[in-house]
Amino acid sequence: MSDMDLNNHHRDTLTALFAHPLSHNIRWVDVLSLASAVGSVDEKHDGRTRVEIGGQAEVFDVHHHKDLGSQEVMDIRHLLTQAGFGPAEGKPAGTED
Repeated sequence: MSDMDLNNHHRDTLTALFAHPLSHNIRWVDVLSLASAVGSVDEKHDGRTRVEIGGQAEVFDVHHHKDLGSQEVMDIRHLLTQAGFGPAEGKPAGTED
């Protein structure tokens, strides 16, 4: 994966996803925006959304609430971690400025 710069909004979302204790006010649209910036988002006709980042993919049911639930945050964290993204860097692991 190539080196990429995320905007401040994406960095804030990434930081919120990895916050301890677990944040309960992460907006689904913000996560989709981050996922689009670092990978791909494919909204399916069956009401599900496929998110792929760094070769790792996860399918989510369409989110009907403004904020993500705890399990959704954990699933997104896992997907980002497997793709080499961390909370502070906002870039793939191993890249340097």
